[in-house]
Amino acid sequence: MMNPWRLRLLSQLDTLGTVRAVAQAASLSPSSVSQQLAVLEAETRTQLLERTGRRVRLTSAGLILARRARAILDHMDGVEEELRGFGEEPAGLVRLGAFQSAIHTMAVPAVTRLAREHPHLEIELLELEPHESVPALRGGDADVIITTTDFDELPLGPDLDLVTLATDPIVLVVPPEHPAAGRGTVDLAAYADESWAFDIPQSYMANLALRLCRQARFEPRVVCRFSNYMMTLQHVEQGLSIALLPGLAVDRRYRVATRELATPLTRTITAAIRRGSPPRAAVRAVLDALRHAPDPSTAGAGPEPGPGPGQGQGPGPDGSPPNPPST
Repeated sequence: MMNPWRLRLLSQLDTLGTVRAVAQAASLSPSSVSQQLAVLEAETRTQLLERTGRRVRLTSAGLILARRARAILDHMDGVEEELRGFGEEPAGLVRLGAFQSAIHTMAVPAVTRLAREHPHLEIELLELEPHESVPALRGGDADVIITTTDFDELPLGPDLDLVTLATDPIVLVVPPEHPAAGRGTVDLAAYADESWAFDIPQSYMANLALRLCRQARFEPRVVCRFSNYMMTLQHVEQGLSIALLPGLAVDRRYRVATRELATPLTRTITAAIRRGSPPRAAVRAVLDALRHAPDPSTAGAGPEPGPGPGQGQGPGPDGSPPNPPST
């Protein structure tokens, strides 16, 4: 009989490509992963892997099993859920992955609502940027993700079902005293000589910002890279850089100004699940909560911070973000 845990390892090998990457994702040693995959071959009485030197790749039979393993595991989760609650009440664990700016604006309100309405439903919230969340979904490490359909480097395929949740503009973020703070739309070419704050290399926003700057015919002078938008906003607030950010990422507690681009650009925010057998009740409940979440542009972040156009409170004396305004 095939072991579900070993099936998950095989599915991850198809998604991640190497035994070492699977081992890192599963918190195992590469030799342990190889041993478990060898046991799976014995269980199935089929050669699933081809070994060439130190490289391992899936055979045709291995590919078939790896790509059906996810549906098998989903079906087992659904059966377990039915046995626990006979399908009447969403129950069990759902792993929800979301990128940074969607965590507090979209995911947390949905999780809060679900905790109130479905006490037997357990949500594990994961911070995953688009380049991380799609492989996590395909590999079974997430059940639902909030991502964007505009991530060119890792397109969404027919193996996923998509639910559009919102649109979000890409904006230029500048210090409140910056000459651009009082203007309307902006042409990026006018900011070729500025100091820029970027996301970490190969992330969604780093690649998008670089592409937009190059389309404006300049190479940005990047003076800092942060994986946290709050650090980026604090750097901009201090007058040390400017940045391109999604509107949802602009926390109104920081004294920054935002301007739309002369050629407007928006990203489509989408929930995604694996396509296959009908999603279990717990996954459907998470999707419904995301669909009916409040407008994210009014959920505590957005391009209209603080009292006055484009301005808000500064951070506290210790450099931490200030308390949000009461509403």
